[in-house]
Parts: sequence; C-alpha cells; structure tokens
Amino acid sequence: MNKFSKAAPALVILVLLAFWEAVVQLAGIPLYVLPAPSDMIKTFVTEFPVLLGHAGVTVMEALAGMAISFAVGIVIGVLIDAMPTFKKCIYPILVVTQTVPVIVLAPIFIIYMGFGYAPKILTVVLMCFFPIVVSFSDGLGEMDAGYMNLVRTYGGSRLQLYRIVKIPAAMISLLSGLKVAATYSISGAVVGEWIASQSGLGYYLIRAKNGYMLDKVFACVLMIILLSLMMNGLVKLFGYAVLPSARRRKWTTS
Repeated sequence: MNKFSKAAPALVILVLLAFWEAVVQLAGIPLYVLPAPSDMIKTFVTEFPVLLGHAGVTVMEALAGMAISFAVGIVIGVLIDAMPTFKKCIYPILVVTQTVPVIVLAPIFIIYMGFGYAPKILTVVLMCFFPIVVSFSDGLGEMDAGYMNLVRTYGGSRLQLYRIVKIPAAMISLLSGLKVAATYSISGAVVGEWIASQSGLGYYLIRAKNGYMLDKVFACVLMIILLSLMMNGLVKLFGYAVLPSARRRKWTTS
C-alpha cells in the first residue's frame, strides 16, 4: 500500500499525459493551438542547448534571491521572536508585501534599478522571504520553555539562548520555509524576466509566445518545472547536511 501511494502521483500524471496525447491526435488539433506531449518532449530535446543557456541566467538570479531571502529571513525571524513590539510593527508590512502581485511591482523596480539583474533578484526576494520569515519565527516561538529555563539557570545570555537552543530547535521550521521559497524562486526570476531582459527563461518564454510557437512555450514550462524541483531538492540536501542525524529522518520524510 505504501509503495502504491508513492507511485500514485506518477501514475496520475502519466494517465493525464496519455489522455492529452490522445485528444490532440484524435481531434487533429494544430500545433499552434495545443501541442501534444510528444511534440513538447521533442521540442524540449531539440531546444535543450538553448533552454540550458537561458536556464543558467534564471538559476543564477534565483540563487542570489534565495541567498538574500535566507539572510533577511533569519534576521527578521529572530527580531520578531525577541521583540514583540517589532513583530506588531513589521508583521502587517510583511503581509502587505504579499498582497501586491509581483508582476505589478516589477516595472517599478526596473524604473529605479535599471534593466540589469537587480530588479529580477529583488523580485525573487519578494516572493521568497515571506515563507522563510513566517516558518522560522513560528519555529522559534514554539520552543519548549523547559529548555530555555535550563539555559537561563546556568547563566546563559540571550544570545547563547538563541545560538544553543532556539535556532537549532527551529531549524526544521526554517528549512520547511526555505523549501517552499525554493519552489517559488524560479517562478520569481521568470516573472522578473518577463518585464525586460535579454536572456533567461522568461525572455525565451515571451519570445516563443509572441511567435505562437506553443511547443517551445510548453518546453520552456517543462524546464521551469524541472528547475523548481531541482531547487527544492537542493534545499532537502542542505537540510540533510546541516541537521543532526537524529532529526534527518523527520526532515527527509516531511
């Protein structure tokens, strides 16, 4: 039963792809209206060198945005946990940043930051830092009071309390937020590239769409999906490396 539950998502995807292929072939739907999965795979293989070149730019932007989000998320998360007044002041602002669509903010970033990498990286940061902050601050707040009292009993400072007890205990929560953010990071970079760029998967996607080359559009979407899964997998590997062995099983199965 457990093996079937693991294979079920793959089976569902295969059934949907087979249905999609059959509908396109039997109905004779033109390529420029809806390509079949076989057309998409064929184009993906043919265009792979070009897609890979654009993917390198997108991944670089995503990694830079993730690194900034990670650093900012840790700092803000600790401040939210340590200073209730800070939480009351900053939390509504954090929520507001998630209510405005990034596609609306991207042109504003370009006006003030130009057409380089900076606006794309900032777009990734805006999409990624919120789940990191929320997950990490929640993890810090759920710490068992008994452990904190033990550190205080031995004369531990507030800094030592976070370094020895709170931050290590909240690592799984932090990594869970980082895993969600990693999945968003590629999409954030692509959205930034939609507005103005000369390279990247977003640039490739817009060119293919404007040329009604839907097989290339779907091939690009497939590359974006694969890269998002890759980023998610990298976070899992990172979590496996930094977590103690006693907690790795819980992380890898989450």
